[in-house]
Amino acid sequence: MIRIVFSTGNAGKLREASEILGAGFELVTPAEAGIREEIPETGTSLRANALQKAQYIYDRTGLDCFADDTGLEVEILGGAPGVYSARYAGEHKSFDDNIDKLLREMARLEYEASIARELGLKTGHATRRARFRTSVALIFKGEKHFFDGTMEGSIAMKRAGSGGFGYDPVFIPDEFPDRTVAEIPEDAKNAISHRGKALRAMAEYLGSIV
Repeated sequence: MIRIVFSTGNAGKLREASEILGAGFELVTPAEAGIREEIPETGTSLRANALQKAQYIYDRTGLDCFADDTGLEVEILGGAPGVYSARYAGEHKSFDDNIDKLLREMARLEYEASIARELGLKTGHATRRARFRTSVALIFKGEKHFFDGTMEGSIAMKRAGSGGFGYDPVFIPDEFPDRTVAEIPEDAKNAISHRGKALRAMAEYLGSIV
């Protein structure tokens, strides 16, 4: 059994990680490790944020730990919201607020592109294509390791489904082209998700050295 701190306060992430990693891991929350303050997340890349959160835990506890950061990259938005996905609508806003802003921005840009086409102006070929990208930073026995995963898909016109968390109600994965992530079973999501791929790579690494 590998006992390890997962640097997250997100109950959905914690549940998802527990299911992905399986019975060989005991996940400890920051609060259980004695850290109850908000952990800084000020990096300018997913990897930097993940490492910052893991390092914060390790520096204060000396325990093996990992953290992840995930970004949604939308083609028509030029790759936004990216590293700012969790606070796209502003600090301390909800994911409902983030989704509202995402759909508004996409609708605005699509409308502007349609007007430009009607006027005979050249426009780009940006679409509703999108991807989730996750970076996991692991500090194990004092050494740092990184694991990455992506999930390709597109953004729905409106919310659908009640499962998952975050942007799941508007993300349509390529593997299930008629459903959002929030409409597919948890085990199916974990099998294809960005976070699932990164965490399984981490689990495989740890299994090879312990």
